[in-house]
Amino acid sequence: MKEIQASELAQKLNEGEHLNIIDVREDDEVATGIIPGAKHIRLSEVPDRLNELDEKEHYYMVCRSGGRSGKATEYLEAKGYNVTNMAGGMLAWEDDMDFPNK
Repeated sequence: MKEIQASELAQKLNEGEHLNIIDVREDDEVATGIIPGAKHIRLSEVPDRLNELDEKEHYYMVCRSGGRSGKATEYLEAKGYNVTNMAGGMLAWEDDMDFPNK
């Protein structure tokens, strides 16, 4: 499984790179802050929402600590998607965040 450090992902974002980031945390976790531009798809919903993902794109998976996003990464890789897990999850994220519903 491919992994990226939170600081590396933040640098890519800050350099203006177009990134497809999927946050697989639960709603209450996302309410505490989400990476700007990230799409929220709870881990349990990933199989049912594959139609929202393009197999030609590269995706970065994010959760609280890296475990659930690792599971999502493995699942999507098995389905033929190009996916990278963000190691350490949002606990390692030290950059800007958006706060939904505020």
